[in-house]
Amino acid sequence: MAKAKRKFVCQQCGTVSSRWQGQCDDCGEWNSIVEEAAETVFSARHDLHSGGRALRLVGLDDKVELPPRTTTGIAEFDRALGGGIVSGSATLIGGDPGIGKSTLLLQAAARIATAGHRVAYISGEEAADQVRLRAQRLGLGNAPVQLASATSVRDILTTLGEEAPPALLIIDSIQTMHSDLIEGAPGTVSQVRASSQELIRFAKQRGTALILVGHVTKDGSIAGPRVLEHMVDTVLSFEGERSHQYRILRAIKNRFGGTDEIGVFAMVAEGLEEVANPSALFLTHRDENVTGATVFPALEGTRPVLVEIQALVVRLSSGATPRRAVVGWDSGRLAMVLAVLEARCGLSFSTCEVYLNVAGGYRLSDPAADLAVAAALMSALSERPVPADVVLFGEIALSGEIRPVAHAPLRLRESAKLGFNRAFVPAAVADGVKGISVSGYRALAQLVDQMLGRG
Repeated sequence: MAKAKRKFVCQQCGTVSSRWQGQCDDCGEWNSIVEEAAETVFSARHDLHSGGRALRLVGLDDKVELPPRTTTGIAEFDRALGGGIVSGSATLIGGDPGIGKSTLLLQAAARIATAGHRVAYISGEEAADQVRLRAQRLGLGNAPVQLASATSVRDILTTLGEEAPPALLIIDSIQTMHSDLIEGAPGTVSQVRASSQELIRFAKQRGTALILVGHVTKDGSIAGPRVLEHMVDTVLSFEGERSHQYRILRAIKNRFGGTDEIGVFAMVAEGLEEVANPSALFLTHRDENVTGATVFPALEGTRPVLVEIQALVVRLSSGATPRRAVVGWDSGRLAMVLAVLEARCGLSFSTCEVYLNVAGGYRLSDPAADLAVAAALMSALSERPVPADVVLFGEIALSGEIRPVAHAPLRLRESAKLGFNRAFVPAAVADGVKGISVSGYRALAQLVDQMLGRG
């Protein structure tokens, strides 16, 4: 009998190699390669050209009805999902430990169960009594959620198959599940893949909406191979710092909706609370003008969120190398804005330390924040405050040109709604919005001359 081939699999990226080594060649992780049982090899002499069942091929013009959705009763959760939970879909939600994943799902499960749907919550990390105590603290102790603590996929599917399938099945978490058909400890690549496959097959066949909770690595990505993200229909990321009150639920992948919507929550004593006006979390209420502070109307999907950008410039006299520190924004983009201010606008930051912060722990990736960042840096350097009733947005090119950005009217309407009277925007923004006056600029140097009073 031929000797079975040995297989070594990286637990971070899923790379398969024939021998063990300390560092993975693909992802560069150390001590992540684990030996796993070799999979059964299908003999090449089997002919797959016959013996199967014929498939029915359909055209793209066939009429297709939109999948039915079940609302969770939590508007921000439904917004991130694209309108609610789709029957027969598989959703993967990841986030840092203690961020509130289990709390959010327990609240959603309780509301769906209270609405008359059957909900099963399977916890592989906590005992049933621990989940029950958390539900009582959240005021959900009377919700008719069916609760169990188990890690065997076979036991879970056998139990669920004895009765009518639940409308919602929550697995917390997928890294604790194991299949007795696969060798290896729970959490390994093969066990995560096999367990997910069996659970997703059950959800598709029985019309159950499946939600899987996934662990994350130290850099914030969902642990395990990316194949797990390809297997599910929706991938949600629960973001935020445990030291801050707010939480953001962001869709990374969604086969039944867009990935440009977010849900905003605040952690309170009663659990996660919806935030209807996220701008209130990220704006600092100040009675007087402060140097180095500007307001930027960010856009998350179709929702504008006003955030405050803070800058601090410290002049050095010792000739030491100046430091650049950024929180909540791209450090490379800060270097670009500083270079444009020096090369195109005549400002010098070479002997200054620069600190940039997005208030409230918010993270910006919108290039429209360039103009607000540049104005904050100019204000901090010149010690001239930007008026408190002004918002700024626009993308800065390397030539110093201020380029237009998407959805300018939407940003202006939200700014006017929150009491801002003026907006400094690209000159290409032709139409203003009632309640807010618009000042357009073609080049960053024009804004610098106005703020510094240069003729």
